Amino acid sequence: MTMLMPRPLTAAAFAPYGRVLQVPADGAGGQPINSGTTQRHELLADAQLTAEGGRPVLSISRAQARQLPMALVEMERHALGSQSVVPLGAQRRLVLVVAPPGPAPRGIADLAAFVSDGAQGVWLAPGTWHHPLLALDAGDFLVVERRSGVVDCDVVALAPPVWLAAPAGG
Repeated sequence: MTMLMPRPLTAAAFAPYGRVLQVPADGAGGQPINSGTTQRHELLADAQLTAEGGRPVLSISRAQARQLPMALVEMERHALGSQSVVPLGAQRRLVLVVAPPGPAPRGIADLAAFVSDGAQGVWLAPGTWHHPLLALDAGDFLVVERRSGVVDCDVVALAPPVWLAAPAGG
């Protein structure tokens, strides 16, 4: 059986789908604020959430840990706005299964999978196909997305299902 193998989440590898949200390990690039007691790191200048009357919504998703390998049966996208997912609290890893904006993914050849290091969040560009949240560690994730009177979520079935392998090292 062919499996989709998650690879480490890096800014360069994830660029076709959005951005990795994380403070550099050395803390470089921050701006001192609050009389120098805090470093502010701006990660995203335009979240792209206001198309067609949309507004930003912040929520917390409390996710259960997923057991891999697992069958992926659907993908979704938000054509009118972006979506960001950021782990809260202790280190929380997640697997991101994505496909570029455009035609719906049909199978494993159209998909990429990435595993976060537990401190990384992501910003998914509008129209990026993605699997719903796949947490490897149970806990809370901050989600920032577009909300309006019109539902902006297209869902497609993966038939046959695509199998997602456990990341290297568990």
